[in-house]
Amino acid sequence: MADFLIMDDDKNSWNDNNVQNESSSKKTGSLVDKLNDFVISLQSVKTKEKVIFYRLLSTMTNAWMALLKAILVLEKQEKNPIFKSILWRFSEELKGWKNLSECMELYPHSFSEAEIWIIKSWEKTGMLNTVLNDLSNQIEKVESLTWKIKSAMMYPMFIIVVVIAVVAVMMTMIVPKLLDIFDDKSALPASTKVLMTISNIFRDYWFFMLIIFAVAFVAIAIWKKTPDWKYIFDNIMLKIPVFWLINKKLVLSKFSRIFSGLSSSWVSVVESLRITATAVWNEVYKQRLLLLSEDISVWIKMWESLDGDKLFPDMMIQMIQVWEETAKLDKTILKVADFYDDEVDNTISVLNKLLEPFIIVTLAVIVWFIALAIMQPIMNLADTVTQG
Repeated sequence: MADFLIMDDDKNSWNDNNVQNESSSKKTGSLVDKLNDFVISLQSVKTKEKVIFYRLLSTMTNAWMALLKAILVLEKQEKNPIFKSILWRFSEELKGWKNLSECMELYPHSFSEAEIWIIKSWEKTGMLNTVLNDLSNQIEKVESLTWKIKSAMMYPMFIIVVVIAVVAVMMTMIVPKLLDIFDDKSALPASTKVLMTISNIFRDYWFFMLIIFAVAFVAIAIWKKTPDWKYIFDNIMLKIPVFWLINKKLVLSKFSRIFSGLSSSWVSVVESLRITATAVWNEVYKQRLLLLSEDISVWIKMWESLDGDKLFPDMMIQMIQVWEETAKLDKTILKVADFYDDEVDNTISVLNKLLEPFIIVTLAVIVWFIALAIMQPIMNLADTVTQG
């Protein structure tokens, strides 16, 4: 382990391009610096920056560069002031003979518990450089899946917002002027009366609609402070048609990839399940994984505990059953993660193809209804004039 802390005879004896001297003179330990460190500890580093950091650090340590020296070089080149301050703190802690995992524990908002445990386990074997590149790949794949789902939802959400805005403008400004040309409102067709009612609601009760939205927003904010809100919300998300399938596969992919990384790092199965439960960001699965860790602690096998559970598909349980007995669980779980990565990609691709025609048809129906409600009384009026 000490090989990766320092490879020089004396920590202060080397000076590569004045990297150490330039970096160590930045802060004075004043109250302002301590307050700045506290504020930085509450902020998070972007995933992309962490991936680059892990890969560069892996390359440097693999080339037998001392960990402290590598951190100082990366800190000098870093452009993000937040991450730059974090790396400076890393260098100071490493000079005090702390490990990289202990430095990362100072910034829980930037480095997850799973990342810290994986690095901590490999530090004990003196093989830190071998895990950094794999860790960056795992983080990148998990983040890529999350981003794909968010990007897939952005398009329909944008269309929905635009449609609501356009309809609101039409109901409050355009439709009332068009309907004013008709004197006898009682003789209007049913579709026109419905459109007129909707227009009156938008025009006369817009203030109450804003109040309703504000009350709903406050109610949701208060609900989020209750201890059970996350479990209820995640449980609902697992039951919404179509979206439950994507959500479930995403969680299973995260579980498989994080659990595989921890297991291959010689972290105990019980501890791996406990850490993974927090990392999957789904309260329903979190409670189930914590229960699973308790079962493992009393010598119940994983597949026996998961057998018949609807949260985990039979294929995953069968693979765990076969490979758990061969002591190659980590490799099998990683293959399952790759499988669900592909499944999520395919599901999102299909969803995007289905959403576009669905949105087009919905817009067409809205436009058709408004046009029918406006044109039908005009056509009736023209027929009356012709007959007269």
